[in-house]
Amino acid sequence: MRIKLTSVIVDDQQKALEFYTQVLGFLPGQDVPVGEYRWITVRSAEGGDAEVTLEPNANPAARTYQEALFEQGIPITAFEVDDVRAEHARLRQRGVQFTMPPTEAGPVAIAVFADTCGNLLQIYQPPAGEAG
Repeated sequence: MRIKLTSVIVDDQQKALEFYTQVLGFLPGQDVPVGEYRWITVRSAEGGDAEVTLEPNANPAARTYQEALFEQGIPITAFEVDDVRAEHARLRQRGVQFTMPPTEAGPVAIAVFADTCGNLLQIYQPPAGEAG
């Protein structure tokens, strides 16, 4: 079993595509019209097969879940980085608003920011020698 596709619920697909590509630096993947919405994916510029689907929060259950996570300060997903402090600085220069600056959480360094589309995202730096 492999992880190939995962989803992030967003309140505006176009805004999300712009943020995830132009600000975070992901590469665009699929962008296919599906009724009033689109099947949109992004993938890491650093390689790998996994893609993130930017899912509209049109379903009331999805919207409720997304809003509850945000209100409680819980990131909807996490992305691994080589250097959390360097990534924090790079993203702040691009206007990203952090709710948690780089913080040591045991052997892992983490930071949390808003994606402008209704979510909090976490970046994390694994302990030395465990990046993957």
